[in-house]
Amino acid sequence: MRHVAALAGVGIKTVSRVINGEPNVSAATVAKVREAARTLDYQPDLHAGNLRRADGRTRTLGLLVGSVDNPFAGAVHRAVEDAALGRGVAVFASSLDDDPDREQATVDAFLRRRVDGLILTTVSDSQAYLAPEQRRGTPIVFVDREPAGLSSDVVVSDNADGAATATRHLIEHGHRRIAYLGDRVRIQTARERRRGYLEELGRAGVATRDLPMIDELHDEASAREATLALFAQPDPPTAIFSSQNLVTIGVIRALRELGRHHDTALVGFDDVPLADLLEPGVTVVAQDPYAIGRTAADRVFARLDGDDSPAARTVIATELIARGSGEIPPRAG
Repeated sequence: MRHVAALAGVGIKTVSRVINGEPNVSAATVAKVREAARTLDYQPDLHAGNLRRADGRTRTLGLLVGSVDNPFAGAVHRAVEDAALGRGVAVFASSLDDDPDREQATVDAFLRRRVDGLILTTVSDSQAYLAPEQRRGTPIVFVDREPAGLSSDVVVSDNADGAATATRHLIEHGHRRIAYLGDRVRIQTARERRRGYLEELGRAGVATRDLPMIDELHDEASAREATLALFAQPDPPTAIFSSQNLVTIGVIRALRELGRHHDTALVGFDDVPLADLLEPGVTVVAQDPYAIGRTAADRVFARLDGDDSPAARTVIATELIARGSGEIPPRAG
């Protein structure tokens, strides 16, 4: 650091303030210090810096998402990283895989590294185990799923309303025998989407007793098998609402194997890659995972900057995107 200060023509304290992103340093001085650091290939020792830094921060966040290979989670991750980059903050990211044990082990690992804040997708029955950390002042924002046993900031989609929109769209196109293919029922978003589907059918006066509803689907393979089984029955559905993007992909595969993709309507919750390039294009209720991630990151940084307002629940709107599959009419006869 002394060498950087000498090359930039500033004091060591000024170099420290620039490296740590502290305010009240002129843009010209920041540029000189950064250029000197690049010239000398200087990399600060973050652990040593934490010991000396007045605020005790590590300039890191812990991010727990459903699965890093899911496009939804990837977009959340990207948004958090984009927000963090401008503040010189690194993001540690990990997958939940809907495993309560993994949830708590990962959060413990983040906390051992003394992250400044947490952005979490969770699956445990209760997140009360985080109360001590919250009392210590660590900002915690939940994304996609709301916490239980803890009052905290949360950023979610309106899952029930989005599912109702999908179901209403199919009803408006003449369907009554609408199958539901859903995720694991322990997942809050899955329960909300199922509720939205059932409530919309009720509002339309559609009897639900004999409608095919299959839960506990979590990936492409299980959804494909469930769809194939539906069409092996004597009275298959004329339309399908698939409540999760990987489930939607499995449904698409099965319908194409059976040659039913032109006579069976489909609306999926959450967009899927290349959905607009298929024939027919896949109609979806799209979430905005980038907005979810960005909003969550903004909440964490606001808390770190001193915002002590009550916990806020932010709902990000969904959007119906009609591409063709959801507009197929019921089969004749």
